Amino acid sequence: MTAGPATSVSVHTLDVPGATLHYEIRGAGPLIVFVGAPMGADAFAPIADILASTHTVLTTDPRGHQRSVLDDPEQDSTAQLRGADLAALITHLGAGPAVVFGSSGGAVSAMALVQQDPDLVTTVIAHEPPSIGLLDDRDSLFDGTTDLIETYRGGDTVGSWRKFFAQANIQIPDPVLTQMFGGDRAPEDLASEKYWFEHEIAHTVGWQPDPAALAAAPTRVIIGLGAESAGQLCARTCHELASRLDTTPTVFPGGHTGFTEDIAAFAARLREVLRTV
Repeated sequence: MTAGPATSVSVHTLDVPGATLHYEIRGAGPLIVFVGAPMGADAFAPIADILASTHTVLTTDPRGHQRSVLDDPEQDSTAQLRGADLAALITHLGAGPAVVFGSSGGAVSAMALVQQDPDLVTTVIAHEPPSIGLLDDRDSLFDGTTDLIETYRGGDTVGSWRKFFAQANIQIPDPVLTQMFGGDRAPEDLASEKYWFEHEIAHTVGWQPDPAALAAAPTRVIIGLGAESAGQLCARTCHELASRLDTTPTVFPGGHTGFTEDIAAFAARLREVLRTV
């Protein structure tokens, strides 16, 4: 079977208050944005290639990660700042309003965008936002977040990730954790990890969406949930947020990062969701 032509990608930067954002554009048609936090543009490239056959696709590295550099490396990454970054990118392109697919911390960024600039977004798909402030056991979860940050600051990187995945109720065997987060790793990955632990995760899980504001926005709000995420922390947050929006989660293939797993199936499901009125 002969492979199709490679998708053309144009690479750009945009100066925003406090940062220079790296972003990439593929395809033509209505604008769709894929965003993570801390996950950057490279993770979304395979699904972006597929969607580029029918859409203009924007992917970006969030501020402080990979190629999106900060004026002040010690500046915290808040949901509000990341939402403003997305607003700046959409406005700069002049191709909005957009569909925005946000994963995990990127789902928090996307909801902050809707609350701040709802007219820039036709549909937001908030896929597994870690909005622990919505849950009854939020105090314990916030304490757990503080503990895993302090574990990282104390030099136990594998231990901090162990605590992170335990709190998320995602089962990762210890040898796999050690292989993933111990030993020699690329400097850019280590820098991104450090920024996330020290300047981002607390502000991501600490930002609480406003269900009333989301419901009042002209934006169609969809809460995305992985088919394989049952029992995990983000499944709980998805169900709670969907309940407060008087809806139910929309199920996508795979788990927390299903768009990196069976990419074709995820893209097909995303197209199906976007066709549904």
